[in-house]
Amino acid sequence: MASAFLVGDALALASATCFAISNVTIARGARDREDNGAFVSLLLTAAISGAGWLAVGLGRGFEPVTGRALLWFAGAGVLTAFVGRVFFYESVERLGAMRSAALKRLNPFFGVVLGVAVLSEALTRGMAAGLVLILASFGVLVGGTRGGARSPASRLAFAGYAYGVISALGYAAGYLLRKMGLAEAHDALLGAMVGTLAGAALFLATAAFNADYARAVKATFARPSAWLIAAGVMSSFGQILYFAALNASPMSRVALISSIEIFITLFLGYAFLRKHEALTAPLILAAILGVAGTAAIFAA
Repeated sequence: MASAFLVGDALALASATCFAISNVTIARGARDREDNGAFVSLLLTAAISGAGWLAVGLGRGFEPVTGRALLWFAGAGVLTAFVGRVFFYESVERLGAMRSAALKRLNPFFGVVLGVAVLSEALTRGMAAGLVLILASFGVLVGGTRGGARSPASRLAFAGYAYGVISALGYAAGYLLRKMGLAEAHDALLGAMVGTLAGAALFLATAAFNADYARAVKATFARPSAWLIAAGVMSSFGQILYFAALNASPMSRVALISSIEIFITLFLGYAFLRKHEALTAPLILAAILGVAGTAAIFAA
């Protein structure tokens, strides 16, 4: 059991590192481009998870799947792959890698809120304390935004915060649907593939009447960016490694280890993006409060 936990810990740490690298490469690659890489990341995740699903299925046999499970996975994909990921990429484009990574602590916040509201789960004192800490983290992050409320930079930042909140809500809601899908078909790779295909299809449908999305689709194929492709690959492997970690360790343990993604992002952001992003005291405090809130929620 201890060795299994060690494997799970290593996988969770690798997942956090992949997501942190993805955060930084999104910020680097989205600079001065028509797209921020969200669409190509969906295509890459679908391809990588699909290849993994085929390889595992051909080697060990395919897990049984129902039509209802596929619908749950597709619904989860609309929320996680489209709302969650696309809006997170928008947030990174406006806020930068470091502040957007700190905003991801809202994911467990909304996870608890939805669990209590939708699934009638009990709200313990530890969970309540965690929610308060994460809200404090968000307040510190927004309060530390530089510039006047009417300045262009501040308006851009506050739009980024709004996108980050929508992203976190999308991820949290999508995880509920994915959990229902996995109860029907125990195949995380299939779920990831179906979900990201659904997200990519919705992205294409939106591009039919939204010029920004249409430009993003065209730029994906006309002017591929090595930075954004790297971001998509890292995000894909981060998601797959996270699922693998959950198979080896309890969810609470994986979530706590994965929460250090923010500190890895801060380190990489300071090392490679300091000409464009500042590592400020409010940002560091927000990261600490967010991780502490996550720890309180999952330790409860």
